[in-house]
Amino acid sequence: MSPLIQADELLALYKSKNVIIVDVSNGISSKANYQRKHLDTAIFVDLNSQLADVKDDLSNGGRHPLPKIEDFAETLKNIGITAQGHVVIYDDKDGANAAARFWWMLKSIGHEDVQVLNGGFQQAEKIGFPVNDKVEIPKISGTYKHRGWILPIVEMKEVEQNALKENYTVIDVRENNRYCGRNEPLDLIAGHIPGSINIPFSTNLDEDGLFLTPEKLHMKYEAIINKNSFENVIIHCGSGVTACHTLLAIDYAGLEIPKLYVGSWSEWSRNNKNFATEI
Repeated sequence: MSPLIQADELLALYKSKNVIIVDVSNGISSKANYQRKHLDTAIFVDLNSQLADVKDDLSNGGRHPLPKIEDFAETLKNIGITAQGHVVIYDDKDGANAAARFWWMLKSIGHEDVQVLNGGFQQAEKIGFPVNDKVEIPKISGTYKHRGWILPIVEMKEVEQNALKENYTVIDVRENNRYCGRNEPLDLIAGHIPGSINIPFSTNLDEDGLFLTPEKLHMKYEAIINKNSFENVIIHCGSGVTACHTLLAIDYAGLEIPKLYVGSWSEWSRNNKNFATEI
């Protein structure tokens, strides 16, 4: 199954019994926006409370550390997702935000039928997908069985030990101004992890906010992935969310999914680690 689904494809099958649509738009007004307007049958999932275990001390895991896998399995149960369900996820940011994070988490727990809506809410609305303000009440399912996180994750120590090695590639997917240290709107220090390279997640998209074709994405990432093998490629962002956008793009390109540094810059920059700028 492709990690992406097109809006017209979803329109043709969304009323199928096993299809579950999830709105994971995030931001200050995300829940209010969902209550005002969302795709028909979509349920709402909150990034901060359901897809992360945010600590008081952000130096411990960054701004969006993963929840305990048992807690995530409980969340899946409570929103009615079973191992057999076909889950389609969208947000209001072209899949660049929490939709890709939820996709990665489901893939990492072993879920097979999960896709992100290409172009997100805006693309679906553009083609006439039905929207409404009805708050969907999930049907609680049985316990979601799991074997732990099965996609590769790295901790801060592993990044620190390998970022400067020639046989490792650390990719920072934040916008270039943040990577270079010109500005930092969210974290305490502007700059980047020494040795990391910058490939902004926005470059995975075309001018219409849709993902580039698998062929173009394959050309974009093949040399990097194959240079060191995917085991030695680490993807990070600000807090382990938009990094998943690039992991999604790499999977869409038909390449192996590299490692995710969940803590990302929000953790690194709060732990007195070395940092670099390009000002």
